[in-house]
Amino acid sequence: MNKLTEIIDPFIESRYPILYINSYEDLKINRTIEDLSENYKIKTWEITNNEDESLVDFLSAFTTGFDDLDEVIIVLRDIHSYLTPTHSEYDKIVALLKKIVFKILNDEDANANIIITSPIIKIPVELEKFITIFEVPLPDFEEIKTIVKTFADDYDENISQNSLERMSNFLKGLTETEINILLNMIYSDGSFGSKEAERLIIQEKKQIIKKGQILEMIEANESLEDIGGLENLKNWLTKKSKVFSDIKEAKKFGVDTPKGVFIVGMPGCGKSLTAKATSILFDNIPLLRLDIGRLMGKYVGESESNMRKAISQAEAISPSILWIDEIEKAFTGIGKGGSGSEVATRLFGYFLTWMQEKKSEVYVVATANDISNLPPELLRKGRFDEVFFVDFPNQKEREQIFKVHITNRKHKIDNIDISILASKTEGYSGADIETIVKETIENAFIDNKKEITTDDYLSVIRDITSISEMLKKQIDYYEKLKKELKMKKASN
Repeated sequence: MNKLTEIIDPFIESRYPILYINSYEDLKINRTIEDLSENYKIKTWEITNNEDESLVDFLSAFTTGFDDLDEVIIVLRDIHSYLTPTHSEYDKIVALLKKIVFKILNDEDANANIIITSPIIKIPVELEKFITIFEVPLPDFEEIKTIVKTFADDYDENISQNSLERMSNFLKGLTETEINILLNMIYSDGSFGSKEAERLIIQEKKQIIKKGQILEMIEANESLEDIGGLENLKNWLTKKSKVFSDIKEAKKFGVDTPKGVFIVGMPGCGKSLTAKATSILFDNIPLLRLDIGRLMGKYVGESESNMRKAISQAEAISPSILWIDEIEKAFTGIGKGGSGSEVATRLFGYFLTWMQEKKSEVYVVATANDISNLPPELLRKGRFDEVFFVDFPNQKEREQIFKVHITNRKHKIDNIDISILASKTEGYSGADIETIVKETIENAFIDNKKEITTDDYLSVIRDITSISEMLKKQIDYYEKLKKELKMKKASN
């Protein structure tokens, strides 16, 4: 019995009326249907094999002769387009499904279930209460090793135990179908079991994650040295990286797996840069960016499914860093009524439970600009290891930021009075200071200047309005919130 069968079997035994398997994995679904056929009669409808019988006619047969609902599983493949209100037979199909569901629920002699399989979730509002959604679990490390070893044996490829384990580790986070496609590509390339195979896997992984349109694999080039200031946060992350890089020994010693960090505060002050630098700090483990906007789906249950997919993929690729950028976009409005609020509440509940209970080596770096509408539960200890507040850089930090940006552009700082520049930019963000440096250097190039002076920088500073001036009301609120929530300061 495969894993998917084990997952859904209790729900079939308990007569859950509609099980919705959301997956592209037809091979695994076929194996599950085959497992179920040992105890149930399988009645299947799919577009390719039922050209002479419409979906309405197929379902109608079960509503006129209810004797057909004894020890039966009705399998409906890829019917997502029929479950959208714009489909011409939508009302009939929903009414027929409801009729079958009520028979299953109310008649003791009706021992049946409906299984819908589709890579796209479309749930009619009228059926929402009767549907349970399932995701096909990704292969674990041992399953991947079996797939790779079987492939190698079938194609007479010699592979050492070390290469087998390395390749299997690189393939984590992919579906069985994706793994088989990749193995065929690697075999055709003649690089089976080599370092080149690992490079091909990483490239293909980026493409697969990109096509998924929920997670994005980021190639981080920034290190902690590229961040001016934020010494408290950087020191804290460095300690966590030591635990994460030797997690097996840490667990043996009784240390918990680090959960993650929540970085809140002013825009343009280094939150995103820190998320990227964390990937380098944690031994270059994969950095996955979750775009909250991509979670939100148009149909019932789609947003929650997208959240489950994102977390499942991050866990499968672990150890990894899951960077949730602008997390407030997903969870604002909770408890304020409206359909948007209901979706946000469900997403929030799922995310909190996962953060509270997770044992996987997925380190979450969540960033937020505005936490005024976030539920306070998100900021409590137990979800994240720590919550840091990123304020506008102080004098010393502004000096560091100027030095970083000037030297990164291969310009000298010997003849620049950095302390004066820092004193003239109080209330400026790191992004503001970067803009000042960029514009000054650009102006010097246009004016054919061979050497840039302190006055050149000061001239640009006078023309740039700091973000603190633009967000004065929000800053006052943040000062109050910082004291109330007792958030740790990212800076000394």
